[in-house]
Amino acid sequence: MIILQAEQGCQCVYDTSLSGLFPDTLDSCQGRCGYGTDSNYSCQCNPACERYNDCCSDYAAICKASTSCKGRCGESYNSQNECHCNSLCPQYNNCCSDYNELCYNAGGAVTDAEIKSISERLYSLDSNKASASVLVIDPQALVASSQTSSETDRSSKPLFSFLNENVLFSKPTYAALLSVLDNYNRMTGQAENFSSQQLAEQDKFVRETMSNTQVGRELFAFLYNKGIYKSEEDFIQDLKMMWFGLYSRNNNQLDSSGFEHIFAGEIKGGKVSGFHNWIRFYLLEKSGKLNYYSHSFNGPWTTFPDVLGMQFMWDGYYKQVGSAVIGCSPEFDFAIYSLCYITRPGKQCHLSVGGSTLIIQTYTWDNSFYGDGKKFIGSAYPATP
Repeated sequence: MIILQAEQGCQCVYDTSLSGLFPDTLDSCQGRCGYGTDSNYSCQCNPACERYNDCCSDYAAICKASTSCKGRCGESYNSQNECHCNSLCPQYNNCCSDYNELCYNAGGAVTDAEIKSISERLYSLDSNKASASVLVIDPQALVASSQTSSETDRSSKPLFSFLNENVLFSKPTYAALLSVLDNYNRMTGQAENFSSQQLAEQDKFVRETMSNTQVGRELFAFLYNKGIYKSEEDFIQDLKMMWFGLYSRNNNQLDSSGFEHIFAGEIKGGKVSGFHNWIRFYLLEKSGKLNYYSHSFNGPWTTFPDVLGMQFMWDGYYKQVGSAVIGCSPEFDFAIYSLCYITRPGKQCHLSVGGSTLIIQTYTWDNSFYGDGKKFIGSAYPATP
C-alpha cells in the first residue's frame, strides 16, 4: 500500500499489489535488459547500473544469467557467468555466441540502414569539400582490373590539373592534416619516433576535425546516442588510440599506425601499402615524387567527393590499386573511415553518399591491442563502388 497526503488533508490510498501482473514493473528487469537509463523506473537494467549501484534486484538473474550478450555488452568480468560479453572475451575464447553481432566494437548495435542514413547526413554537412571551381582532375586512362599490375604509364599528364590551395589549405582542418602528413617514415621496419610537437599535431588534427566541425559533431552525436561512447572526450581519446597508436608491421619495430597506413601511405615488401588520401596524392604529385599511371574504376559521382581506384609510382615504388575519396574534406574522410571501423571492423561497410553506395572495407590489426583489448586500425579503403 502507498498512502499519499492530499492538499485538502485527506489520505488517498493506492493498492500496488497488482503490479506483479505486468511484465514491465518499476522494480523488475523483465523485458528491460539492455535498455538505456530511464528515470521512470525505480531501478535500471543495463551494464551501467552495476557501476552506479542502481540495478534491479533481478538484474543478475534475468539479464546476466543467459548465454546471450543482450544488455550485457561491456560488463565487468564475472566468473559465475557461463559466457562473457566484454572486450577481452575474444582473447580468452569465452564470449557468448552473439558477442560479435551485438557487442564487438558496438558493431552489431548499428544497422546497415543507420550507417547509410548517418553517412548521407555527414555528406550533406561537408561544407569544406572541394568544388569544381577549386579542384579539377584529369583521370585519363581507364584500365581493366587485369591490367592494373602491368606498371605501365598510360597517362601523360598529372591526375590533378588544378587545385586552389589558397581556398582549401587555409581551412583549419586542411591545415591540421598537412601538419601531420609529413611526420612519418614511409619504410616499414623502421620505428616511428614522435616529438612533443608532432604528438600535439596529432591531437589537434583529431580535435579540429571531430570537435570543431559539423561533420565531426554529427558523428559523435550518432555514436553517443547508440551508446558507443559516454562522452566526447572518450570519443576523442579512442580515435587517437585507434588511429595514431603505434604497432609493428615489420621487424618488431613500432613502425606503423592506422593513420600512417591509410592517410600517409607506407612501403612494405617493395610496394606501396595503404595510401588512400587524395591530399597526400596531390602533394606528392605536385612535388614530382609521384607519377599517376591510370585508374581502374571511377565512382558514379559527377561532383566532389568522387572515388577513384588509381595506379601510380611513388618515388620508385608501385601501387596497383590505390583508391581514395577525391575532393572530400579531411573531416569527412576521417569521419567515414572512423564510422566504418567502429561499426563494421574487419568487414565491408556500405555507405550512402549523395544517393549512391560507397563501400569501405576495413581490417583490424589483430597482432596487438590497446585500451580494454580494442584492436588498432589495420587498414581501410574505398572498394569498387
